[in-house]
Amino acid sequence: MSKPVVILDCYTVEPSGLGVPPYLSTYVRQAWSALGRAWPGADVHYLTVDDVRWNLAGGQPAVQPPLSDRLTYSATVNRYRALALLHDAAAVVVVAGDKVPSVHLHAVNAGLEEIARAVACVRGNRCLLGPMATYAAAEPAQWAGLFDALHTHTLTSANIATGSLAPAAYGQLREDRTSFTGLVEQMKWRPIAELELYRGCTRRTFCTFCNEPAKSPLVTFRDVGDVIEEAGQLYDAGVRNFRLGQQTCFFSYRNRDEEAIRALLAGIRERCPELEVLHIDNADPLAVAAPVGLRIAKLVAEYGTEGNCAPMGIESFDPAVIERNTLTCTPEILYRAISHVNDAGADRGPGGLPRLLPGLNLIYGLPGETHATHIANLRGLAHILDTGLLCHRTNVRKARAFPGTPLATQTPQTALPSAEHFTSWKADIDHGWDQPMKERVYPAGLKIPGLHSYFVDQGGTWWRRLGSYSIQIVEREAAVPVGTPGALTVTGHAPRMVYGQRHTDAP
Repeated sequence: MSKPVVILDCYTVEPSGLGVPPYLSTYVRQAWSALGRAWPGADVHYLTVDDVRWNLAGGQPAVQPPLSDRLTYSATVNRYRALALLHDAAAVVVVAGDKVPSVHLHAVNAGLEEIARAVACVRGNRCLLGPMATYAAAEPAQWAGLFDALHTHTLTSANIATGSLAPAAYGQLREDRTSFTGLVEQMKWRPIAELELYRGCTRRTFCTFCNEPAKSPLVTFRDVGDVIEEAGQLYDAGVRNFRLGQQTCFFSYRNRDEEAIRALLAGIRERCPELEVLHIDNADPLAVAAPVGLRIAKLVAEYGTEGNCAPMGIESFDPAVIERNTLTCTPEILYRAISHVNDAGADRGPGGLPRLLPGLNLIYGLPGETHATHIANLRGLAHILDTGLLCHRTNVRKARAFPGTPLATQTPQTALPSAEHFTSWKADIDHGWDQPMKERVYPAGLKIPGLHSYFVDQGGTWWRRLGSYSIQIVEREAAVPVGTPGALTVTGHAPRMVYGQRHTDAP
């Protein structure tokens, strides 16, 4: 009997894609295909770091039911034999790494120390795939002996043991790809599959902090047929939720080719007729603000499912920060892009949510920042509120200098103001912008059907739909079993979430 091979998912977060359950990352699927091809006939097992944590804690919950434990929430069917599978495996591919800081209610990404502990029992070949491999390649002494091979971007059956520091050709990945049924069957949740459309950034000038040009200096597009084929393979495996998100800008696919985007969206709809979610991620405001951007936004609203979000990176409204970091998007361009998305998608679908709304990304800690930066951000956001436009969500984070980016080579002379004030500045945006916008997009009395409970904490039960940055609705002082379907009416608002009251008459 052949030895098993194992994928250990420690989760990934990038500007261009999410790999935290329920998201099913491109990295995990590459590892699944590559291991299956390299070890024909071997059982390929999928584990999460939550499985390992549960075993190392003695199989005891950190909290008492019905509360949810965010450290061991994302269990697979292999939980009870996770350590034995790691010990016996001929090869283990660890998928891990953050390129941007992130916090998730129901998941905690594994760091170096935790991963080292998890793979200590592995006797087979140990590979690292994902953003963490870039850190390992940049600081080899810190990682010495932990992994036999590093794969910073992709993994194929031909290079598992040797490692790779550049992305494989899309044709190579397509040759490896096979049925995902066995992978999906090992998950105890309904996944959202990330689908990659291209690599690199289509801007002529790159932002100083962005890792995408370092990841792929040249833009390489996938064929429409290849993307539809992969969506079909996932659909045949039971996946019904898709996000076209593993790229810098959906609107720039095939250089803003309106007809190619129409063919892509229509093709996925035809190949996956009973899909439940078809969303996008990442939109360059420069592309969205162009005349073709409005037409593409209308295509997304037409073919996508409601609750969709087009996150756009203004990063800063401060002209000094924009110039210093070659951000290229001015507030005026952003306002036009937000208007285009509102014109195309602000009307509500049958489930009560707008079809497509913009999202905003703001970054503090970039060179050129002063106290005036925060004032400029508040004024820019206030202008959007005053014009009556809608926004789906706002992401406010600190800059992270990822290896290979221009920002990583810069040494600030003095600490920037956000080093001290980030928490209070973020609170200003949360309460002065995000909560009022939540009140506008999700007015009190709005009934939202098609929800499911997904987390229980001391505050109550958290509800959502699957989707891209889906709204989180808290039913206070309730403990509803995870996975329960329901409909809630909005009763109140807070930054980043709303409160709701459950209906008992309809799911």
